Amino acid sequence: MSIWILFGAFALLSYLISNRLESKFKKYSKIPMNYGMTGKDVAEKMLHDNDIYDVQVVSVKGTLTDHYNPANKTINLSEDVYYGNSVAAAAVAAHETGHAVQHSTAYSWLQMRSSLVPIVSFASHWVQWVLLAGILLVNTFPNLLLIGICLFAMTTLFSIITLPVEVNASKRALVWLNTHNVTTPTTQNYAEDALRWAAYTYFIAALTSLATLVYYIFIYLGRRD
Repeated sequence: MSIWILFGAFALLSYLISNRLESKFKKYSKIPMNYGMTGKDVAEKMLHDNDIYDVQVVSVKGTLTDHYNPANKTINLSEDVYYGNSVAAAAVAAHETGHAVQHSTAYSWLQMRSSLVPIVSFASHWVQWVLLAGILLVNTFPNLLLIGICLFAMTTLFSIITLPVEVNASKRALVWLNTHNVTTPTTQNYAEDALRWAAYTYFIAALTSLATLVYYIFIYLGRRD
């Protein structure tokens, strides 16, 4: 019963954080940046200020689709961010550019996360089916559940490694926004607030994944005995 209470608490916390994050970005999307800078402008300026000229900033469809792709060196910004002139757009663009700077400087946590992508992609595809079959057949084929736990452990590890990567990208973004006078003291505080709430989503995702992993381990140990 206690594990379900914990999962319920994580689910509620995740919901509240997501709602709060959405509210923050909606608010900061209405506050314009100085000089009419769009997300695209912010990303390109931050790249050039870090002597990075082989990364392309492109627009992609959808909402919350912003990401940096190290495979083809592109900063992919959603249309609202790419064309948007707002504190929210600048914060997101600078954050994603922070990942490009990490890549350029061989940031160790990013390299570690990138090396796990093929493994995690495979694990994510099969983990639910293996875990389900493992739970149903735990008394007959206990090793099947153990395999599922190992697969899920890889996704949990990925979530944990993602934390320092995301926090560091936001830190790089905020330092650059401030030191290059892209933000004012007021808009700097808004950008910091927006990225802080975005970081909370990664923390709760990692904690939820870790709690779920522990739950499956308890099932394996308990049912096996």
